Amino acid sequence: MEIRPVLTQEVDLLAALAAKLWPHHSKEELSEEFCEFLSCGIIFAAFEDSQMVGFAQCSLRNDYVEGCSHSPVGYLEGIFVLENYRQKGISRQLLSCCEVWAKKQGCREFASDCELDNTQSLSFHLACGFEEANRIICFTKKLT
Repeated sequence: MEIRPVLTQEVDLLAALAAKLWPHHSKEELSEEFCEFLSCGIIFAAFEDSQMVGFAQCSLRNDYVEGCSHSPVGYLEGIFVLENYRQKGISRQLLSCCEVWAKKQGCREFASDCELDNTQSLSFHLACGFEEANRIICFTKKLT
């Protein structure tokens, strides 16, 4: 298993994998977003025999991050491993790479989030040492 930063030329491959995590976005949208993201953050990928089997997207947040008291904060934007490769520690390795990167960027804290009903993600975060900071429900309203 090789884990390393995603190269610009691998963004389309990454987008195909990320579409499994975020199916409401097209591969084209994801490719465009990742190309832009790589100028300010990092994405680590796990490769098995040259096949991308997982990724973790990490950014620096300088604005307020729930439960944090320092800035910048390393932020796990997304993490995904193909089902056949789960339960092998790949997600933890990807997360560890993100944490090391964040420390090198001067971060003293690391954060993430998940949807309220995503119990699999909640379990992963808690098992990796995250502590729940808050629960919120977000609202929107059309202005007419």
